[in-house]
Order: sequence, then structure tokens, then C-alpha cells
Amino acid sequence: MTDVLERTPTRTTPRAAQTAALGVALAALATVVWSGSFVTSRALHDSVPPVQQAFWRWIVALVAVAPFGARQAWRQRAAIRRHLGFVVLASLLGVTVYNTLVNQAGLTTPAATMGMIMAASPVLMAVFERASGVRLGRRRVVGLFVACAGVLLLMGGGAGFAAGDLWMIGAACCFAAYSALLRRRPAELGGVAFLFTTFLVGAGLLLPAQGVSLAVQGGFTPTTATVLPLVYVGVASSAIAFFAWNKAIALVGAARAGVVYYLQPVCVALLSWAVLGETVGPVQVLCMALILGGVMLGAAG
Repeated sequence: MTDVLERTPTRTTPRAAQTAALGVALAALATVVWSGSFVTSRALHDSVPPVQQAFWRWIVALVAVAPFGARQAWRQRAAIRRHLGFVVLASLLGVTVYNTLVNQAGLTTPAATMGMIMAASPVLMAVFERASGVRLGRRRVVGLFVACAGVLLLMGGGAGFAAGDLWMIGAACCFAAYSALLRRRPAELGGVAFLFTTFLVGAGLLLPAQGVSLAVQGGFTPTTATVLPLVYVGVASSAIAFFAWNKAIALVGAARAGVVYYLQPVCVALLSWAVLGETVGPVQVLCMALILGGVMLGAAG
């Protein structure tokens, strides 16, 4: 898997158009797969403690990525040591803290609302991108605000406030910071090696919290209803989705990928309706149309 780490091209060429299309497609793939993790987190809220959900998710992800990334990480160990601070920060934001906050929010916040709040992260991604000197095209900015308006209208159209919403706001901030940080990933750190290393470091950082959770809350009973969702979030929502998202950031940047991320509340709302029986009314459908329109406009900008 070849790693590409470059700024978004300023001129439209056939190669640039193909790169942009691939980046947008990978961002959409990650977004759709991640939507299922919000539903899974909500479904497991009364059977698996949040920290244990996160810990076993990353253990499964580590096992899934190891055949592809462990050898590369070993070959690049000198580069990893040189950039250890960057690796630890990325692991802390994107692995250790982000998903744990999502699982904590799932105790009290409906899955659809979790997806709506997470849709605020593209605004933060764009702010971080702009602060680092990346210019944002006019169409992208307009698309971002159209999609953001859809999210705000959706939240104001009946979504009540729960304690878990604060955890989700923290998760959105962590994910946005992680996505912006990826833009500065050293070129010598290969994508699969970087992924394996962040999963390993992130799971290691979770070990103390895992020990406390086991001592205070006890473990959970491994059943089909608990193990299969953890396998899903470990393999699909972690190994596959994080690779696709990291690659998308490298190809098109956090701002453009962030616009595509606005698809998440739409996907989560539909999945929560189909799987969990959460309601989707006319206001939600109208807002989803706004979000999709903003994504199409911003992704092309």
C-alpha cells in the first residue's frame, strides 16, 4: 500500500481529479462504516462498560492489522522512535480518548443524536486546516455551512439534551484534532505501520483505565450479542475505516474529507431507525437533504 502525503493540488488535472475522487470515496467509506459503530456503542451500553468496549475494540483492531503492519512497523522502528511524540499524541486523540468518550456517551445519548453531534467535527477540522495555512475554496466553505445548517436544524428539531451529549462534544473535538494532526504525519511513517503503531500505543494507554473498570465494574459475559459487535468495531470501524480515513486525509486534506463526514448523521439516523427502532420524522428527512446537498457541494469545491 503506497502512502501519499501531499497538499491538495491547486490546479485541476486528470491525475488531480482522480486523486480527489479517490480521497472523497475513501472518506465516504470510513464515514459509512463508522456510522455503524455509534449504533453498536448504543446497543452495548447496558452489557459492556465503555472503557472495556474501547479496549477490546482496539485489541481486535490490533490483531486484524498485525499481519500487514507489524513487520512494516518493525522495519520503520527508527522513524517511529524519532517521531514518538507525534505517534503518542495521535494515539491518545484518535484511539485512547475519542472512542472511549463515544462509548461513554452511548450510555445516555441516542445513536442518532450521537451522529448529529459528531457532525460538528468537520467545522473544527476546517478551522484547524485554515489555521495551518491551507486555503479553503469558496464552494467548500459554502458546502460546509449548508451541511452545518442541516445538522443544527436537525438538533433543534426535537433532539433533547442528555448528559452524554457533553461526552460526544469532547469526542468531536478529539476526532477533529486527530484528523488535522494527520496532515502533519511524517512522510517516512508508512500508512499501515503508522496505523498498527497507533493501535498498539492507544491500547497500551487504555490499560490503566481497563484495570480500573474491571476492578470496579467487573467484566462482561462473552456472548454472540457482545462479541460480534466488538469484532465489527474492531475490524470494520477500526482497521478498515481508520486506514481509509487516514489515506483520505493524505489525499485531499482534513477540510474536504470533513465535508464528506457530514454524511455520518444521515447514516447513523437510518441505521438507528433500522436496527434500534429510533424514530426518523419529516424534519430529520429535510435536514438530511440539506446535509447531503452540502456534502456534494463541498466535496467538489
